[in-house]
Amino acid sequence: MDVVRSLVLFVAAALAEIGGAWLVWQGVREHRGWAWIGAGVIALGLYGFVATLQPEANFGRILAAYGGVFVAGSLLWGMAIDGFRPDRFDVAGALLCLAGVAVIMYAPRGA
Repeated sequence: MDVVRSLVLFVAAALAEIGGAWLVWQGVREHRGWAWIGAGVIALGLYGFVATLQPEANFGRILAAYGGVFVAGSLLWGMAIDGFRPDRFDVAGALLCLAGVAVIMYAPRGA
């Protein structure tokens, strides 16, 4: 059950961080204004909170693993929201990152 909870939290964190960064991008680069930027800042703060809910106690491990989730999630966000089409190297890189997440977070460790 901890693995499922952890995966759900990684997805929630990715949505908050990537969505927050996208909102800031839209506010600044696409000139949508301060409301978009403010919403992005709030979402980014929410990301920081969600990360603390992980069952794993080691900050470094969680953030290192989350980096892989962020890579894959960013490509998915780009596809869903911005019409980005990753090439085979993007896909291969994302899969390598997700393999790293699995090793870092879920490999069996001695007590």
